Amino acid sequence: METLLFLFPQFNSMAPKEEAYFKMFGPQHSQAPKMKDDFSRQKDKERKSRLSLFLTKSGSHENVSPHKKANTPPSNISPEAALQWSDSFEELLKHSDGVESFSQFLRTEFSEENIEFWLACEEYKTIDCETKLLSKAKCIYTVYIESEAPKEVNIDYNTKMAIQKVMAKPTMSCFEAAQIKIYSLMKKDSFPRFLNSDIYLGLTRKKGPGANMFRRRSRSCVFNDRGEANEPLAW
Repeated sequence: METLLFLFPQFNSMAPKEEAYFKMFGPQHSQAPKMKDDFSRQKDKERKSRLSLFLTKSGSHENVSPHKKANTPPSNISPEAALQWSDSFEELLKHSDGVESFSQFLRTEFSEENIEFWLACEEYKTIDCETKLLSKAKCIYTVYIESEAPKEVNIDYNTKMAIQKVMAKPTMSCFEAAQIKIYSLMKKDSFPRFLNSDIYLGLTRKKGPGANMFRRRSRSCVFNDRGEANEPLAW
């Protein structure tokens, strides 16, 4: 829709006094501020995406990004070793192969940022240089914590605000509350699904639940010479 704007001669010394003139403004003029805001937000998102990509490629948070790993679990994992991971989530995190396999599983659920954030916090707690601590804290906050971060983790508002307040002078424990929440989320939600996933069952050389059920059903019914079904075999 076009807007008609009258320009009066008293505001223009070059125009005749008796003449009023006008100019047509199209919809594109009225939308200019909105387009500028949208463009600004898009540039900000692109900046954050480039930062995340740079951090992953440069190794500035080493051992954080499972994207640096292959998309398949290590082939040298023995079934016995993989079976140990099912004892507990803590046991899985003790083994680098377990972390790698779990990271691959989280990528299939589009939640790999959880393990990446947890690992980044573990590395953060080992830093003993104040300068490096500040740099690492800002890196973690920009990539995982702030609103619309490229790999924003799912934490509550109060926890996020508590972290934001100390970013000017971060402490060794400033991410601890968020790390505990993400750890609990992975342990209670993702880990049980991982133990039933094709990725884990493949490492332990087990068949899926459906295959086991079919095998038992096919062997449970035995016919005698007269063609009569006997009682199911005890397992």
